[in-house]
Amino acid sequence: MIRQSFDLVNEPWIKVLVKSSNEIHSVSLKQLFENTNEYRQLAGDTETQDLAILRFLLAILQTVYSRVAVTDQPYSWLTLNKSSWQVESIDEPNYEPDDLEQTWNDLYRRKAFTTAVIDYLNAYQSRFDFFGEHPFYQATQIEYDSLVPVNKHVATGKGTVAIKQIDRGISESNNSPALFAPKTTAYKNSVTLPALIRWMITYQNFTGVTDKTKIETKDKFASSKGWLYSLSPVFINGRSLFEILLFNLVLVDSQSEEYVMQQPVWEYSNVMTYIEFRKQQLQPKNLAALYTTWTRLLHLEWSDAGQPVIFSAGIPMFDTDDLLLEPMTVWKTVKNDQKIDVRRPAVKSIKSLSKAMWRNFGDYVDVNHDGGDNQPGVVTWIRLMKKRHFIKAETLINLRAVAMISDGNATSQSPVAEWIDDMEISAAVLFDNDPRTAKFWPGRIEEVIDLTDRIGKAYRKFIQTISEIRNMTGNEFSVRESAKFYEQLNKPFKIWLSSLTNEDDRDEKIMSWQQILRSIVLDCADGLMSSATSRDRIGCVTTENKMSNIFTAYNRLVYRINQELNQK
Repeated sequence: MIRQSFDLVNEPWIKVLVKSSNEIHSVSLKQLFENTNEYRQLAGDTETQDLAILRFLLAILQTVYSRVAVTDQPYSWLTLNKSSWQVESIDEPNYEPDDLEQTWNDLYRRKAFTTAVIDYLNAYQSRFDFFGEHPFYQATQIEYDSLVPVNKHVATGKGTVAIKQIDRGISESNNSPALFAPKTTAYKNSVTLPALIRWMITYQNFTGVTDKTKIETKDKFASSKGWLYSLSPVFINGRSLFEILLFNLVLVDSQSEEYVMQQPVWEYSNVMTYIEFRKQQLQPKNLAALYTTWTRLLHLEWSDAGQPVIFSAGIPMFDTDDLLLEPMTVWKTVKNDQKIDVRRPAVKSIKSLSKAMWRNFGDYVDVNHDGGDNQPGVVTWIRLMKKRHFIKAETLINLRAVAMISDGNATSQSPVAEWIDDMEISAAVLFDNDPRTAKFWPGRIEEVIDLTDRIGKAYRKFIQTISEIRNMTGNEFSVRESAKFYEQLNKPFKIWLSSLTNEDDRDEKIMSWQQILRSIVLDCADGLMSSATSRDRIGCVTTENKMSNIFTAYNRLVYRINQELNQK
């Protein structure tokens, strides 16, 4: 029998890791927001799913605390209808961003969210019912049929996506079986209701482009992949789910001096109104809208066995250029079609999977102390909180990157990997701008990483010489051995980075890393030396027209290391 109601506010569907027991529990929205400090983190089916759920939760908090302070009373410069939770008027001349920043600080000090969050959820409870008049994250059949072509109406049975396709633990289409899926074939299209809800939110954020159905519009458009799929996502981790939520709760838009009205998707009067807005392809102006952006119009029918049949239609997507409202990505500056510099999310690709997060330190941190336009907005926000003395200088800031990597095929954009990494550094070091220091820590760290990469290139040259001596074709050997070298560096560098303080003698700390680096690169080289073949020892004339063997190659490597590290 198909359920008539599933209330996300009061029924358990979100997976969390409980701090006291290290057990995974399912909780409702109400339980989650009332007990966030008791949970270590979200603990769903994948980390990309957790990221999508995190942004959904943040959309709720963005909306609530942009309207009321920690007292649960509206800000003095706006009028709020407490029954509908809609802002009726704003006294713009008296708007104070400081009030929003103070709300963040007050929440941080009390280590809990207020009852206003529950009051808001209760007010919108009908929009958080998975069934009913306004089914959560779905269109009704009447809405769906009115927006898609006649030959794609629900009655035709066309334009569906399978559970195994939206389940990003499987991501299998009918044409491309997932060989290493966590479920057997018989169960790939079976799903529990709580898992379905989590995966539907995830699918709106990480959508491929293999489906062909689109809503009808005046102008043609190409179905887009999910917004999160278009980013190189990064967020700030914490010691509890409360800290994770709060550290990523950016209450003031640094791109606007005016008050920004939050409007998550469920606050639209109906699906038709939302789709009419999306047809304009306008960039969202508030984070709640961005975090709840739909990529597909979804409608669910139910089989006699109680399993969903998911109808899906593409929605026009907005442009990604200069959408600096997005706080959870790193950026790159490129030329658009008009040869104008624009900033776009720096998307992770298959080719860069082996490159650790710390090696792109300058993408995440303002290393030049010049404003750091390309750094993620969450980092800019925490920098402001540190400047306001809301967080202590010794607070460790853990930057965590979670990305779903596509196959790079423009006609499918199918997921092939989930990339996860992190790095931890104290707030004092991350945002060091002490005028008494000869050079700020971020800039010094970036120099250390540049030096490390130069040593890495020298080591790769050593490997390539060995490959040439062995008459190997292709670069598989050098790529593999170079990756092993960087794998050896990852843990020691992260430990070194997290150990830095503003009281350190910078030259001494940098020297300590150089010693670690020298030891690791020589250990890697010695490993290859110990397995040298007779051909390696005899050598050959290389493409540089030099007689080389493994010993001369090793000597050149040591010479280069000594040069770079200023050692004799």
